[in-house]
Amino acid sequence: MEIEELLCKELKLKKFQVENTIKLIDEGNTIPFIARYRKEMTGEMSDVQLREFGEKLAYLRNLANRKEDIKRLIDEQEKLTEEIIFALDSAKTLQEVEDIYAPYKKKKRTRATIAKEKGLENLAMMMLLSKNLDIEKEAEKFINPEKDVKDIESAISGAKDIVAEQMSDDAEIRKFIREYALKRASLISRAKDDKEDSVYRMYYEFSEKINEILPHRVLAINRGEKEAFLSVKVEMDDQKFIDEIVNKYTNEANTRNIDIIRETAEDSYKRLIFPSIEREIRNHLTDIAQERAIEVFGKNLNGLLLQAPVKDVVVMGFDPAFRTGCKIAVVDKNGKLLDYTTVYPTEPQNDIEKSKKTLKKMIKEYGVDIISIGNGTASRESEKFVAEMISEIEENVSYCIVNEAGASVYSASKLANEEHPDINVSIRGAISIARRLQDPMAELVKIEPRSIGVGQYQHDVNAKRLSEVLDGVVEDSVNKIGVDINTASYSLLEHVAGISSTVAKNIVAYRDENGEFESIDEIKKVKRLGPAAFEQSAGFIRIPKAKNPLDNTGVHPESYQACEKMLELLNYTMDDVSSANLKDIDSRIKNYGFENLSEKLGVGKATLKDIIEEIKKPGRDIRETGIKPVLRTDVMKLEDLEEGMELIGTVRNVVDFGAFVDIGIKNDGLVHISQISKKRIKTPSDVLTVGDIVKVKVIAIDTQRAKVSLSMKDVKQG
Repeated sequence: MEIEELLCKELKLKKFQVENTIKLIDEGNTIPFIARYRKEMTGEMSDVQLREFGEKLAYLRNLANRKEDIKRLIDEQEKLTEEIIFALDSAKTLQEVEDIYAPYKKKKRTRATIAKEKGLENLAMMMLLSKNLDIEKEAEKFINPEKDVKDIESAISGAKDIVAEQMSDDAEIRKFIREYALKRASLISRAKDDKEDSVYRMYYEFSEKINEILPHRVLAINRGEKEAFLSVKVEMDDQKFIDEIVNKYTNEANTRNIDIIRETAEDSYKRLIFPSIEREIRNHLTDIAQERAIEVFGKNLNGLLLQAPVKDVVVMGFDPAFRTGCKIAVVDKNGKLLDYTTVYPTEPQNDIEKSKKTLKKMIKEYGVDIISIGNGTASRESEKFVAEMISEIEENVSYCIVNEAGASVYSASKLANEEHPDINVSIRGAISIARRLQDPMAELVKIEPRSIGVGQYQHDVNAKRLSEVLDGVVEDSVNKIGVDINTASYSLLEHVAGISSTVAKNIVAYRDENGEFESIDEIKKVKRLGPAAFEQSAGFIRIPKAKNPLDNTGVHPESYQACEKMLELLNYTMDDVSSANLKDIDSRIKNYGFENLSEKLGVGKATLKDIIEEIKKPGRDIRETGIKPVLRTDVMKLEDLEEGMELIGTVRNVVDFGAFVDIGIKNDGLVHISQISKKRIKTPSDVLTVGDIVKVKVIAIDTQRAKVSLSMKDVKQG
């Protein structure tokens, strides 16, 4: 089956979608560009669908190339047959292809190859093929002390080794065992020392079917095994598989040697096949679990990046700590650093009064609106201090807890050094914490995505794969919002579709030298930003003060002419776009006829719909319609909680077994998956995302372990 047909079938796409999307990808177009500006060609596939399509396309092409490589390698041995060609062409996975190639693959020195060197291959074939042969009598003929075949037993033993390897290399046998095991086998874990306490106690005597085990459990078991708390194995129906091998390798021609063949089959299974299949199954489970963990991380990162910005406020960044003191940074409404200091309101110094005096003075001097407190070490102690200080001042100041993951990574980065060369590394973290409230995305893109702790088991997954997926999430998020080219840092610009790191730096250099960009076309003057980069990036760039209001929208320059013509047909002018005077545009389009308008302009319906939405609100930021962070003025303690109490909280992390919600106490409360909705949900991420503001009810309080269980089921949201 051709690659295009497979993609149609597996991804449930139409032929035109597959053909066009392959063409667009092969031409070097970026995923955000294809998703946004080539909707008619792809059938309006989303960025998520397009990334899945790209990965599947790459896999199938790799599979096709590997098949051809193996045909060539077998042909070079003069062993390629029509049966092998058919088997390879029919194979659907790389594993199947490698199984077919296994008998022809050059092997390291094994017991079988040593037996072949001793001249025992013909005896092995006689064992399988010669009708009712007396194998012991035939084995006498192969005794050769010079080749270390001293007697009948050593001859038969060597022949059995050859047959055992042949059985192990049998693609049909391996496929049968693998497929059966994936449906029926179980993963078993046991404690290496059941007296030793650990976080893996629930896996000290654990068993679950391979096809039922949840991904996060696989990763937990893997980690427990790596840390030497657990011993892990795959349990399968060994006898069934041994019988299957015996049945395949016995017939009327060799019934006399059935006992030897059974012994050989048992050896082949236990020594060669089972260890290999067990590794495959463990790897298969790990791959699935890693993909799921990476998917969860990606969804959480997307939610974090797309959190609503808190604009036009002066923010005091508060980076909590104990011994080294709390780092403070005040930034203006545009994120520019105004002042910084270090205070010591927490243990061991507990210099509360002096700290209050310092911060009160800064709040008054710079007109601080919000204090942004990082959620790391000493966060709740710092929150208590801040809440107390706020209650003592006249100024209208509130505080907010923000996710500070990765702030220390940013602080020590090359970019942070470029932005604040004369500022101490420790203070840079407070600057980042302040800016994260003002514009989460602009600040978070400065950090390696995997350093932003909103996943589960991110340190246990494939680092390269994680980076690829998270980089894609960042790229999609940035381009979904659009970037103001006159204020964006190069770290933000380099995530715009089509713009490389070098070009991003060139944009900033051009801006520094020539002042603000006045039009989209001016971007073409940037060094190394050629026609292809312009095409990919132009639709995602915003210029708020441009003469042409379309330069501050997601309308691509290639559609400017169609947009201008549409405005003319609907009796509007470009001034109407600038002044947002298009309130009755929907009724005018209805009167004209949407399909007539699409045909008249020569643009697809999906593109026309996007153009209309964009010109309604030039410069709009879709994040602004989202829920703003919870601002507080007072602190809550675990002792303040009671079962049945309803609270408002912020979702800090979403994992497969539930969601962690900040309700204002030291540790986040857990909403287990069973408590998220009255309806049955597959995963928490189907309902929740990082940054969501939710109402929860306290259903259990464990004061000893400082843990709180929450529920959303019986609480009216919104």
